[in-house]
Amino acid sequence: MTAARLLGGRYEVGEVIGRGGMADVHAGYDTRLSRQVAIKLLRADLARDVTFLSRFRREAQSAAGLSHPNIVAIFDSGEDTTTDASGASVQVPYIVMEVVRGQTLREQLRAHGPLAVHEASRVTEEVLAALAYSHRMGIVHRDIKPANVMVGATGEVKVMDFGIARAVADSAATMTQTSAVIGTAQYLSPEQAQGKPVDARSDLYSTGCMLFELLTGRPPFVGETPVAIAYQHVGEVPQRPSDLREDVPEAFDAVVLHAMVKDREARYQNATDMRADLLCAREGRRISSAALGTAAIAEGLTPTSIIRVVPDPTRPVDPWPVSDLDGPVGPSRRADRRENPEDPPKRRRAAYVLLALAAIAGLAVLFLLGRDILTNQTRPEQAQVPQLVGLTEDQARAALSSRRLVLDPRAVTNASVAKGIVIDQDVPLGTMLNVGSSVKVNVSSGPGQAAVPVTAGLAKDAAVTAIKLAGFPDPVVLPVDDPSQAKDVAVGTDPAAGTVAPLTQTITVKVATGKVKVPQLVGKYTATAQALVEGVKLVYELGDQVATADTKVLEGTVLSQDHPADSLVDVGTTIKVTIAIRAAAPTVTVTNTVTPAGPTGTSPPTTP
Repeated sequence: MTAARLLGGRYEVGEVIGRGGMADVHAGYDTRLSRQVAIKLLRADLARDVTFLSRFRREAQSAAGLSHPNIVAIFDSGEDTTTDASGASVQVPYIVMEVVRGQTLREQLRAHGPLAVHEASRVTEEVLAALAYSHRMGIVHRDIKPANVMVGATGEVKVMDFGIARAVADSAATMTQTSAVIGTAQYLSPEQAQGKPVDARSDLYSTGCMLFELLTGRPPFVGETPVAIAYQHVGEVPQRPSDLREDVPEAFDAVVLHAMVKDREARYQNATDMRADLLCAREGRRISSAALGTAAIAEGLTPTSIIRVVPDPTRPVDPWPVSDLDGPVGPSRRADRRENPEDPPKRRRAAYVLLALAAIAGLAVLFLLGRDILTNQTRPEQAQVPQLVGLTEDQARAALSSRRLVLDPRAVTNASVAKGIVIDQDVPLGTMLNVGSSVKVNVSSGPGQAAVPVTAGLAKDAAVTAIKLAGFPDPVVLPVDDPSQAKDVAVGTDPAAGTVAPLTQTITVKVATGKVKVPQLVGKYTATAQALVEGVKLVYELGDQVATADTKVLEGTVLSQDHPADSLVDVGTTIKVTIAIRAAAPTVTVTNTVTPAGPTGTSPPTTP
């Protein structure tokens, strides 16, 4: 029976219980404290990056200091020495965590579809509680998504992978080398997609994306490639969840839209505020004015529009609901209302308050109308902004000039729009601006350039994704008979990794076929032949030894091989050879015949 693998002299590594783009999670046992644990072992190809290792160590230490009921506890971390496919020793980091029995939100979505509205809110509220704590501790998660949130068997919510996501995101050499990025692209904040520094508000954007998916069953943006999805995060306004699922209350639309505002200064500024709004939406209370304002802008309504609320079927209906105008909702006020449900003075007081508010609103309207009438004669002359996207810079400048507006161009790289064409404009078509105002536009400067990423050691699909995420078009996959990598693993690229190339250039990814050419062994001395065979990851086997009298053939020379030279065989195939040995010298036999003597003085007759 094989002994269990032991990490750090105390953690037994068991079977794999989960796989991710950058690590495998094993069941484990802490022999020192006699408890079950989960052990996350990072992939060996990520562990080759020295920058990643240093960042990982720092972040693992920081994450280990987080102690919160909604965060998977990290007990320990360290490094284990292992051997990669090429036979080199690699230090692979590992993290020892608490065991959570349950499913990830990703698994729940795949198995059951979108969550009930109030359950989606409850889960997200607990995720936000974890984020509020981690942000106070100075840790930004950077990879909030359904796959990183566990829901336990009793409903507890646990956020995973604190620190690991940041180590990957901060390592330019590693970020494009993991297929985890593919899923993450659906939850990237605009600042992450643009390569800008991130902060706690980036986590809130990703949480908004996750809440959208919990409510609707699909991410807010979908596309054929991660790059296409990233573009949508930067430039497109998401749909309301209620557009895809009718029973989603408008209050939840407002929370999601406010969390996903492109400008981080305009979205939720901390996890506590977003959690408070979600709790209000779930309990049927009024959410923040900021979220209402975002929803109003998206709808073209006023921020005071009424937000409908779908009651939680699991909560008892209050027969004596208390209006916000009567003060905060609480047991004592509900008790008063039950004792005197027909109390006329209280009803009259509420009516007086409503009448007073209506009068104030009427005066405000009259004031605004009067101000407009008085200032109408002094209002500056305005012009309507035309459509500029798709025009050349000169055409856009002429279109604005004819309306006495000014073009403010900015050059940006773009692989899909021709050089000199306007990509977008900061003021939408039809907006009225004062004459002389500027309209900012982004003008394509062409595809730009980028360094070819490192792909050696990556699986074929991961290597292709790395090339595409770097901004290059779909690469050409070229099978090569190269024993340096296992089958379907990238050997390298053409141009080589690190080469700066135009983003329009097609990169060739060389992928190992798992086969190799058999070297020519006949005529080689056995030690040389063995080195040639093992150099291409084949197995050398000494077969028959044939005696030869040919003095030109040295003893130990290969006479034949069972696989012809230059034939293709699988890596690891055994090559059997026949070698020469020196033939023994021939033995010469001499026979002496002794003849007895005849009569005296005579000799025996001689036979001719």
